[in-house]
This record gives sequence, structure tokens and C-alpha cells, in this order.
Amino acid sequence: MLQAISLSKNYGTYLALNQLNLTVNPGEVYCLLGQNGAGKTTTINLFLGFIEPTDGKILINNQEVTASDERRRQYIAYIPEVVMLYGNLSAIENLNYFSKLAGFEYSHLQLISFLSECGLQSTAHEQQLSGFSKGMRQKVGIAIAVAKNAQIILMDEPTSGLDPKATAEFTILVKKLAADGRSILMATHDIFNAVALATHIGIMKQGELIHTLKAADITAADLQELYLQTI
Repeated sequence: MLQAISLSKNYGTYLALNQLNLTVNPGEVYCLLGQNGAGKTTTINLFLGFIEPTDGKILINNQEVTASDERRRQYIAYIPEVVMLYGNLSAIENLNYFSKLAGFEYSHLQLISFLSECGLQSTAHEQQLSGFSKGMRQKVGIAIAVAKNAQIILMDEPTSGLDPKATAEFTILVKKLAADGRSILMATHDIFNAVALATHIGIMKQGELIHTLKAADITAADLQELYLQTI
């Protein structure tokens, strides 16, 4: 479980995040919507420990953590908008390297199984990532998260730049991760994809969480209307 309690972040006089209260339980996909500067990425960076909160608490599995707490590395994986992996290494070499970095040792067959489970075609397993599309790189990134047994996955604009087929594949994969009991928090601009894959949706504006909704209770059209009214 991932939780923010009255979480705030100031940069001098600029209030980037104001008293955020948010909970993502196991098996849930929480999508944060909002314009640039609404506080989505600040929220992600606070959970990752990239920046220190000005006020409030972050809880992982009901335990408060600080920015330097090593437990984050144990529980959390991060899928940024552009997945930063080694282009001169193959998919399986990247997966093997980052798995070992997290303290896991897998056989070649196990590594192949992780890549296949995350939807990467077998013909790409031994290919260098320099020739991969964004969607293919994401699959390797998610395979790394699965291999390190991360129970919380944070994503920042993961569908940006994906074509419809890659977006649909990504949606299926995220739903599978949630079905396996992982907690997923995603910052996105994609209203329609948020309705398709989320269990909960939050709309942010100027550092505040203005609306919190259950995805099952709203259509994409109604969410779009609410979003436009909010921003």
C-alpha cells in the first residue's frame, strides 16, 4: 500500500503540492490527471524520494518512510515517460543487469519468462534496445519491476507517444500487474486510457487534489467534461 498524508511541497513561495491525501491499495490502479504544473510529477517524485516533502507523511505498507529510506528500493519500481535503459545491451542483458542490481539472480529461462510475461516478443529478447520503440522499452522496464518483485509501481506519462496498438497492450499489462496484487500510481494526460485501466482517478489543479473518483462510476465523456470544468 502507498499512502500520502497531508503531503505538501514548497519551492520558496511556490506551493507545488498542497495537503495531498491519497491511498493506493494492493490491486488498485490510481490515475492522476491534471495539466502540466498541477502537481502530478511532484507527487511521483516525493513518493520516489527524489525530493523531500515540506510537510506531511509518506507511508509504504503502513510504515512512514523518509526520502533516504532504503525500503523504497525494496518496494517501489518506477516507469518514467522515457524508460532509461542501456541501448547497447539486449533486452535480456538489461533485465539481467538490473535484476542483479536489485539483489536477484535469475536463470536465462527465468529472464525470458519475465520478458514474455510482459509482452515482449521472443524475437526481440536478444536485440539491442537502441532499436526498440517506446512501447518495447516500456515492456522491458515493467519486466524489471516484476523481476525485482516490486509491489508498488509508479508511472509518469507512460502512454505518451504510444500508438493505439501499443497503448492497448500497455493497458492489458497494467491490469495484469494490478490483478497480481500490485499497487499502481500513474500520472497521465490520457483521460480515455485512465477510464480504461484505472480503479480510481484523481484530478489535480495547482497542487491540490480537487476530485477523487471511482473509474467504474464515470464514463470517459463525463470525465472529460469534469476535467475541462476543473482546469
